Amino acid sequence: MKRIHFTAQDLMRTRVATTIGAAAETLDGVRLLRAPDAGLAFRRWQVAVRGRLDERARPLAALLPPLGPEVDVRSLAGDSACIEEAVDRLLGASRALLRAEFENIRFRPAHRAWARDLVDGDRTAWLQVASALRACHGVAVAPYWSRVRAHLADVRAAYANAMAEGGVENLLTSVCGPTLRWRPPVLELDHPHEADVRLEGRGLVIAPTMFSTRRAELMLSVLDPSEAPVLAVPTVTDPGAVGGPLWDGGDASTGQALEELLGRTRAAVLAAADGRSTTDLARRLGISPATVSHHTSVLRNAGLVATRREGKAVLHTVTPMGMALLEPGSRLL
Repeated sequence: MKRIHFTAQDLMRTRVATTIGAAAETLDGVRLLRAPDAGLAFRRWQVAVRGRLDERARPLAALLPPLGPEVDVRSLAGDSACIEEAVDRLLGASRALLRAEFENIRFRPAHRAWARDLVDGDRTAWLQVASALRACHGVAVAPYWSRVRAHLADVRAAYANAMAEGGVENLLTSVCGPTLRWRPPVLELDHPHEADVRLEGRGLVIAPTMFSTRRAELMLSVLDPSEAPVLAVPTVTDPGAVGGPLWDGGDASTGQALEELLGRTRAAVLAAADGRSTTDLARRLGISPATVSHHTSVLRNAGLVATRREGKAVLHTVTPMGMALLEPGSRLL
């Protein structure tokens, strides 16, 4: 069991996130595909995806040792919902971070030499991981990602409502389930190893996950002890938790219809506005910040994006209505 100890300052600094990131969800998806039984909620997904990755998944599967701790892909690739941003960060990870993440991993004997190449920053080895991550995401996650994001956004909204109605303690009570127990001021996690984690004023980030179904996991930064730990909480704990439509395949006509409705640039801004700043959107889409500001203003007035300021940056996030519009086969189009 792991015990997370809160102080009054930690309760004040606890917050919720929408996702642990596309890269971490993808690795969890690969693990779930390899599981003998992922449960009824994922059966349609498993049947649709199994057998379509073959050798392309091998480098990611090698990062899943049978025993002991696992590689924290979120630490290496970040929590971006965009797989290309995650890959860029993964390929730019520092040697210090690689050593810290890999030093306690018990790789299979056949993978140990390759793992040493990863720790040494071997470009060829890391390009293999990047290629596998893109391939696995493209097959196992991307066709369902807009619906998954909408599901996670709904869960996050429920967390936020619980916090608004009864404070952080109400939030901690609401996320508790079979593997989590809130015994003030300690949050207990079922875990095969005993550990006491003291937040010491850092607070806690609670992030819902889709493809992690085993138990809640606590992720700590190995290089920055001042960074708030992230608690990844599974959101699918019973067969009825996710409806069948979540696993419906993508509809290629949706993107075209959205462009016809909003215009190509505005549709691109909506699709890319996932917690990004005006400057980030301008750089990503190859347009000016003024153009981004114009389009986000229109989208905000339509209730499709929300805007908030963090320091000097203005961040734009897709609202549940906007996510519904982005869903494959959206009935709003």
